[in-house]
Amino acid sequence: MPDHPDQSHAFGGGASESILSPIVLVGMLIAIVMILILPRKYLIIPFLFFAFLVPAGQQVYLLGVHWITLRIIILAGFVRLTRNRFSSKTSPFAGGFNPIDQAFLYCVICEAIGTVLQYMQSQALVNQLGFLIDHLGAYFLLRYLIQDKEDVYRALKCLAFLSLILGYCMVREQLTLQNIFGTLGGVQLVPTVREGKIRSQGVFQHALMAGSFAATLLPLFSLLWKNGKAKLIAVVGIVGCTVMTITSQSSTPLLAYVAGVLAICLWPIRKKMKILRWGLVVGLLGLAMVMKAPVWFVIAHIDLTGGSSGYHRAELIDQFIRHFFDWWLIGTKDAGTWGYDLWDTQNQYVNVGEAGGFVAFVFFITMIRRCYGRIGNIRKGAASRGQDEWFAWFLGAALFAHLVAFFGVNYFDQSVVSWFLLLAIISAVTVPTMAKKLARNEPRQIVEPELALVYGVSSKAFSTFN
Repeated sequence: MPDHPDQSHAFGGGASESILSPIVLVGMLIAIVMILILPRKYLIIPFLFFAFLVPAGQQVYLLGVHWITLRIIILAGFVRLTRNRFSSKTSPFAGGFNPIDQAFLYCVICEAIGTVLQYMQSQALVNQLGFLIDHLGAYFLLRYLIQDKEDVYRALKCLAFLSLILGYCMVREQLTLQNIFGTLGGVQLVPTVREGKIRSQGVFQHALMAGSFAATLLPLFSLLWKNGKAKLIAVVGIVGCTVMTITSQSSTPLLAYVAGVLAICLWPIRKKMKILRWGLVVGLLGLAMVMKAPVWFVIAHIDLTGGSSGYHRAELIDQFIRHFFDWWLIGTKDAGTWGYDLWDTQNQYVNVGEAGGFVAFVFFITMIRRCYGRIGNIRKGAASRGQDEWFAWFLGAALFAHLVAFFGVNYFDQSVVSWFLLLAIISAVTVPTMAKKLARNEPRQIVEPELALVYGVSSKAFSTFN
């Protein structure tokens, strides 16, 4: 096989003309107007509905640049954010710029710089500028839109209705072998069939994305149910995301779904999680001692649908580790030479490392670590079995579902918005807890020990107050 197959997946595809349905054009104009004139608390509604009802392939091709419609919506959102920023003296983000934001920002910048340095082409530079708009723009726009729990519940209600709509469309895809979103353009019209099973993908670019998006929402809809004020909407969301997960016919979403359920069920032993974590470590070490292959090849034996590529996922991790010195500095574009089909990096952890090198990888892990740290602060500070404690637990379960999904998928379409939304929710709802720590003048490390190791300095040198 060639060193690296068609690189259109890296630089925006081969489209040389606009792919824009009249329906999408009208919807985009309406969404832009709504974003510019609605009160801030309602902006999340047009943003989420546009993001998850319009194929990512819908785009305007202008002067050699692909202007994806969601990217245009993000830019409109930033116009609104900038306008409000100059009219207010307070930060547009709940709690200001926090350590999660820092880790996210540095990770994305490292990925963009690493990719440009790997290819040394003008097309790569243009592509990564778009990548920065999509990722930094979407993330910080969501940080602006999610300020408190009311914003969180509003966003979850939107996602519940979206899940029901997308679930219906994916069932229709199973019955008619036609993707209704494919009639708009920007996503394939006929779904993929593997081992005789139809893999519905709906509005997403792949069935893996559709299923993973749905599976990771289950804990959040359970949170909506536990809130008690929107139980019917929560049921709608749970039904929708379950249907989406099943009709995607992919093992990764099913594993993420099970992971979310399992995490929720661990509630009774929430105060003994340290023992469970160490037990997991000991179990993995035991497997490593008795297995002939590395322990991550356990993934190769997981097949919940009869057509999974578990061995490819395991081999991807194996070669990623073995070729550490090929990617650690600025990432690599030559992963396709490591083995058959390994250019297809359907693993979020591997993708981050190959795009931006070891520093980007460390920032990514640090971001996750900081999320769990803030969630833990909520749970520990909440009254026993109180709403806040449940709130924190469901957020942790949703985060865990994403972490499991990351072993089998790389979010390369609008599904990444759901990941950014979760990060924004965690940042917003942990503000009161972090404010209490500030009032008590409790020290916190701005740069975590992992980053100190990267730069070769003591973590104590970076200690400061929140």
